[in-house]
Amino acid sequence: MDQLHLISLFLFVLFLLLGSGVWVGLALMGVAFIGMELFTTRPVGDTMLTTIWSASSSWTLTALPLFIWMGEILFRTRLSEDMFKGLSPWLAKLPGGLIHTNIVGCTVFAAVSGSSAATLTTVGKMAIPELRKREYPEHLVIGTLTGAATLGLMIPPSLTLIVYGVTINESISKLFMAGILPGIILALMFMCYVGIYSKVAKDFSPITEAKTTFAEKLKMSRFLIPVMLLILVVIGSMYAGIATATEAASFGVIGSLLLATMQGSLNWHTFKESLMGATATSAMIALILAGAAFLSLAMGFTGLPRGLADLIASMDLSRFELLMALLVFYIILGCFLDGISSVVLTMAVVEPMIRQAGIDVIWFGIFIVVVVEMAQITPPIGFNLFVMQGMTGHEMNVIAKAAIPMFLIMVLMVFVLIWFPDIATFLPENMRQIASP
Repeated sequence: MDQLHLISLFLFVLFLLLGSGVWVGLALMGVAFIGMELFTTRPVGDTMLTTIWSASSSWTLTALPLFIWMGEILFRTRLSEDMFKGLSPWLAKLPGGLIHTNIVGCTVFAAVSGSSAATLTTVGKMAIPELRKREYPEHLVIGTLTGAATLGLMIPPSLTLIVYGVTINESISKLFMAGILPGIILALMFMCYVGIYSKVAKDFSPITEAKTTFAEKLKMSRFLIPVMLLILVVIGSMYAGIATATEAASFGVIGSLLLATMQGSLNWHTFKESLMGATATSAMIALILAGAAFLSLAMGFTGLPRGLADLIASMDLSRFELLMALLVFYIILGCFLDGISSVVLTMAVVEPMIRQAGIDVIWFGIFIVVVVEMAQITPPIGFNLFVMQGMTGHEMNVIAKAAIPMFLIMVLMVFVLIWFPDIATFLPENMRQIASP
């Protein structure tokens, strides 16, 4: 059977299982099982058990539940309220006003969360009522918040980057460093859009904020100190080479527990809820990773990844053409699968392609995260759209339409990464030199 027929069979079985409501991780295992049973002579059961155990017992993977738990703890604190109080005096006079609190708030929380949904919920539960009270355009409020929350997938600690790093066996710390500058640049691009919109749109006429003195702004900034210290501990310890990603995640959990205690929001109920929430999310991701590891092994035995890589190579695509093909592919895939599932499902096939094309795997990690971010706000499966619908009660098409400008900015960000690849590679290539005295 040739490669195209083989991949068609795999895709048919995969979407048949997913369409019947089978969990993503189990669907991946099912495809791998059928592939090995039909096209190899190896003992499927023993191989599956060994692969699942190896994938689940990875030391690198221990950072994942810790970062998830950190985000769950912070989600149950008054962090969003404090961030709004601390940021609003500084941002009120910018073109676009307090809409910028959506973007900056998401950027800040993304640096201690790693989850797009947690970022959206935490920032949104405070920002949406306050912005509505000040009569900001509703579509701009929900659009910027839905789009900016995707920064939780890029700015470290990013769960998607952890999964990507584990899947291709690459340094998590380097991937985290690679995500910092692109994440900040994407946030600035969102802010530029808001500023331009505020100047040209006729429906932008919010209530003017009262003037505050510089001393008052500094006083309100005290609310940002705890979260900024937490970011410094988590990201700074990795950047300085003091801690690995797993150790930094441990610092983050301890710091978030201390922050919740100081705010008076930590009790047995919230502790248990955060722990159970982190356990459920971690178990879901671990099952997907285990299924993807088995599928990758099964595909390797069938020769599919290398065959497809050779097929792509025979097409003589340039680096740019390959990236454009992958961009379209992941956008389409993101309409039906969440970001983590998209990454682990495709890496067995895509990794040989990009390595053969001479594409830096660290840079490609940031490329794929930007494209996966788009999947969070594209119907019908865009997860941020569902979260926003639950928070606002708007119809899905209304939220998706409001998020279109953010989607287009992310597409532009892909081209910025292609034109200026050093944006993603500078920090990981130089972090040791910069960190050393």
